Parts: sequence; C-alpha cells; structure tokens
Amino acid sequence: MKTIRLTAAQATVRFLSQQMTEIDGEKVRLFAGIFAIFGHGNVAGLGEALQQAQDVLPTYRSHNEQAMGLSAIAYAKAMRRRRIMACTSSIGPGATNMVTAAATAHVNRLPVLFLPGDVFANRRPDPVLQQVEDFGDGAISANDCFRPVSRYFDRITRPEQIVPALTRAVSVLTDPAECGPVTLAFCQDVQTEAYDYPESFFEERMHRQRRQGPDPHELREAAALLRGAKKPLAIAGGGVLYSGAEKELLAFCEKRGVPMTETHAGKSAVPVDHPLSLGAIGVTGTSAANKYAEEADVILAVGARLADFVTGSWALFKNPERRFIGLNVQVFDACKHRATPLVADARAGIGALGAALDDWKAPEAWSAGAAKAKEEWTKVSARYVAPTNAEIPSDAQVLGALMRGGKSSDIVVCAAGGLPGELHKLWRAGAPLGYHSEYGYSCMGYEIAGGLGVKLAHPDREVVVVLGDGSYLMMNSEIASSVMLGLKLIIVVNDNRGFACINRLQRATGGESFNNLLRDARHETLPEIDFVAHARSLGAEAVKVKSIGELEAAFAKARDASVTQVLVIETDPMVVTDAGGFWWDVAVPEVSQRETVVAARKKYETALADQRVGD
Repeated sequence: MKTIRLTAAQATVRFLSQQMTEIDGEKVRLFAGIFAIFGHGNVAGLGEALQQAQDVLPTYRSHNEQAMGLSAIAYAKAMRRRRIMACTSSIGPGATNMVTAAATAHVNRLPVLFLPGDVFANRRPDPVLQQVEDFGDGAISANDCFRPVSRYFDRITRPEQIVPALTRAVSVLTDPAECGPVTLAFCQDVQTEAYDYPESFFEERMHRQRRQGPDPHELREAAALLRGAKKPLAIAGGGVLYSGAEKELLAFCEKRGVPMTETHAGKSAVPVDHPLSLGAIGVTGTSAANKYAEEADVILAVGARLADFVTGSWALFKNPERRFIGLNVQVFDACKHRATPLVADARAGIGALGAALDDWKAPEAWSAGAAKAKEEWTKVSARYVAPTNAEIPSDAQVLGALMRGGKSSDIVVCAAGGLPGELHKLWRAGAPLGYHSEYGYSCMGYEIAGGLGVKLAHPDREVVVVLGDGSYLMMNSEIASSVMLGLKLIIVVNDNRGFACINRLQRATGGESFNNLLRDARHETLPEIDFVAHARSLGAEAVKVKSIGELEAAFAKARDASVTQVLVIETDPMVVTDAGGFWWDVAVPEVSQRETVVAARKKYETALADQRVGD
C-alpha cells in the first residue's frame, strides 16, 4: 500500500478538495471553499494546510463565526444542497459562536461542515486558553454543544481518525435524507501531527444526487388515497427545490387539476402567475391558499417539514375527512401526524405517483375555483403593495416598490421579524430560487450573512436583502465581507425603531408594549442610529430615503452600482398586512391582572379547540 506522510490538517484539506459532484453535466468540486477565522486552536494546523491549498479549496475570511456559518448555509440552500461550504474556527468563543449556525442548518436540513478547533488531545497543557472544564467529565469540551445540533458529530483525537470520520461526514452531507450539519471537533495538537495516510484515501470521488424511488406498497396506498380525493391540495416544500422537481410538480398538478401552495422553503417552486398557484399557506399564507387548505380532504405535502407556520399550529386543515400524504426523502418528515408516507425523492416520487394515477383528475369545480380564489387574493394583495405618499410607509409598501423595480431573476433574502410574513404572502418570485427565506429557525442576523452566501452561489443574479433595524444591529459585519470579496448586495433596511413584529405579537396576546420598541425599553435617552454612516464605514454605499418614490429611484440606481448598496427607510412598526394569514399557537397566560390578557386567554382557549391532536 502506497502512503503519503501528511499532518492531519493537511490530509483533511487534501481529502475535501478531491470530493467532486456533477451539476447539469459539469464536474465541479463538492466543497466550494471554506470560511475561516483563525485562532490558537486552528491557525497552526488547518491554517497552514489551507494556505497551501488556496487554488483548489479557497479560503474566505469572515468577521464573525456565526455569520460565516450562516453564509455557508445560504450557499448550500441556493445551490439546492448540491455544493457545500466548510467553516473552521478556534476553540472557545469562536467555536460556540458557530453553534447557532449549526442549529439553523439542522432545522433547515442543510449541509455545512464545521471544523472547530478543540483542546489538546494529550491534555499536557490543560487548561489551555478558552478551555471549558467540566468538573465531572474530563472528555467534555465546549464543542460538545454541537452534539444536539449536528447530524453527525465526531472528535478527532488521533490523526488516523480522519479517515473514517471524513468518509462518514461526506456521506451525511450528501445524503438527501440525512442531510444536515456535520461537526468534526479537531483537537489542535492532532491537527499538526503527521501520519502515513494511504494514497487511495485521496483519490478523486464523484458524489451524484441520489434519487430514491418509492416503495411499491406505499405508492399504491398514496395513489389510492388521491384517487378518492374530491378536494386535493398540494404543498410545495423546500424538498421540491432541492430535488429540482419544480417542472415535475407543475406538470403533475396541471394534468390532475390539483391546486398548489407553498411553504417558506418551497416558495418560488411554483410559477406565481399559474391559475392553480394559490401562493403561501398557513400563518403567513394567502386567503386563497388557506381557504383551500381548510376544505381539502387529501393534502399532498412534497418535501415539507409541516412546521406550525404551515399548518396553522395544526388548526388550519378543518375537513374532518382530511388525510395527508407525506412525499419526502426523510421518513421522519414523511410520517408526521399519521400521514400516509411516500418515502422518495420529490422528482422520482412525483413521477411515480403520476404514473400510478392513470387518468384521475380532481373534480372540475374544485380546480376551477382555485383560479377564482387566486384572482380575488391578487386584487386584495395589490392594495397593500400599491404606491403611496405616506410619510411613514408599511413594510408591504416597501416590498411593492422593490417588486416594481425588480427583475424576474432577482433573489430576495429574508429571515426573521415581520418581513418574512409580508414577503411570504406578497412577494412575487420571478424564477425558481428567487425567494430565499430562512424561516425554519427564524434566525435574526441571518439576512446579510445569508445574502453573501447566496451571492457566492449566484453571482450573476441580483441579491436583494430585506431586513429590519433589529436584525441589522444583531449582525451586519458581513457588509464588510461583501465589499472585500466584490460580492455586491442590495440591502434594504426597514427602520421601525425596534423589534416591531414581536411588539405586535405582545399586544395581540393581551400584553402591553414592553422592551421591544426602543421607546418602550428602559432608557435614559433614545438612540439616533445612523445606519447610513455605519454602512459607509464598512465600505458600502448607503443612502436614506424619505418616501416610497425616493426608494424606487434609489433602488434603480443601486442596481447599476458595482459595490454593496444599503438603502434605509423608516417604516411604521404597527402596520401589517391584515388580509390572509391564520391563527398561530402562542400560549397566553392563564391568570393575569390585565383584562386584555384575560380576554386574549379566552380567545386562545377557543382557538385551541380547532387543533387536531393525534388524528
């Protein structure tokens, strides 16, 4: 057996650079690069190895470990999980900063490889700087925080351990069902230790997308269920986009007359102008989609997690005869709420299901009614995004300006607060992947970092990041990264002076405005935050606009710019689109001295009666 002597870090980098994938017939590297912030736990090991491999595994410098993890997540999502980024940090706070990013990837089923530095395996210098000491377990380090938010976790304490660990890591990262974050905690002394690795370990390996077909028994059951449906409805989840099954789903629903709806992750999979496309479903859904969801008797959920925002906390689907078909690569998701599982890749599953249905179609009245419901919603929603001369516009009116000035190839990026709800209902995505929302973990601060990852994936498309002042203040450092890398973003900051979305929820549950808007938080003086000056200090070009008309003009100018643009506009914290939507289960205190809370509790208890539990 031929061997080559390398440090564990050098061997890791060489292995990663030899993993390949195929996209549209073209062979490319599976790992597009690695984000790195160096410290004493990785600079001498992985840092040295990465410096030697810049041409095959580019290293990107970030400004915050959580941010670089979020950028890596966004990249993988924008690449339909077909290409991956890795992230490395030092031990201590550098590592734990990435835990939130790992959780975000875990919830959203997105692949990222985390390589945090770890303590010394030999323990001779213990405790080293930033080492977390467990009084009862000498094997614990801060990196154990990654365990519950990683699909696969390993700690590398000997250099030869990377052979099975990296093989297992890549198998998880590329598996459609198991896909998610992988953490290899890399002891800092081990990174620098040499070993005689077999040359075969570094042979080029191709990873093609696995398309699992359905089990014949499950296929027959699902087909029989649909053939008996009088009011079928399809839900497009993120799995449709990850599988590249948009055309197949559209053809299936067109032929069968099945109305289509979209989750946050699945939005843009369905053509916005199609008469069967009812748009967003659930808590942030359209009135058309939710009306059909309430009546549906068979719901075909394709690649969807069926989280509470989609199901209205499991109170949306009111038909007592309702049944679910869970078409999903992951059996955990396919079987939720006693669904009839159809465990398969979305594209393969839809094709097989269509072939099994022969000439079955939904009743004409059900299909035709979808177009009418859609038309009614389109008229209603248009009023919320129409041009206005209001001194302080709403979030919806800001989105209207961006849509009027946009192109079908634009990608809008959002994550937390009130904007995802407005975007889910109102944004008209022009092409697949044109809507990029991280709403599985609803991670504030994702937006700008995520925009950077999306731009890395699609440098030829305009990436428009929309966020509130709260998210901007939480994480804005990647503005500097976007400027440094020449990856231009258009960032629109809706300044409503606080956490407006949660303030509205606070009031809706009977509470008094408290600690959310700046004016309602403890203060000696209210801060006057100059977002324009701040953005400029990070290298971006920035402007504050005072009206929707000025925003449209600034947006047009921003599109022609070559450097990251930040557009700031003050918005009304209390106004939200009150059309569409659905109830969301947020527990209200059972006892309170506030009459408004008592009243809200009564409404809450009434709403709970509509929840389906265990059926």
